[in-house]
Amino acid sequence: MMKKVMVHLTFPEELVKEPLIYQAALMYQVVPNIRRARVSETAGEVVLELSGEKDNIDKAIQYWTEKGVAVENVPGDVMEG
Repeated sequence: MMKKVMVHLTFPEELVKEPLIYQAALMYQVVPNIRRARVSETAGEVVLELSGEKDNIDKAIQYWTEKGVAVENVPGDVMEG
């Protein structure tokens, strides 16, 4: 079952230049839609709408967390597809 969730990702300085959103999209067949972003040389923040199978979304979030990205759900923005 397809699902959409909104998440807020915070990237530390050492991960700002890594293509982690792209890599998770490829590995877990999720579709990222960047809704808002603020990126500098020292930090990055992205609000992302993530579409895909629930298990794949969970795996993408786990991947980012293991890489050192802080991931928070954006309340009130969970939508069933």
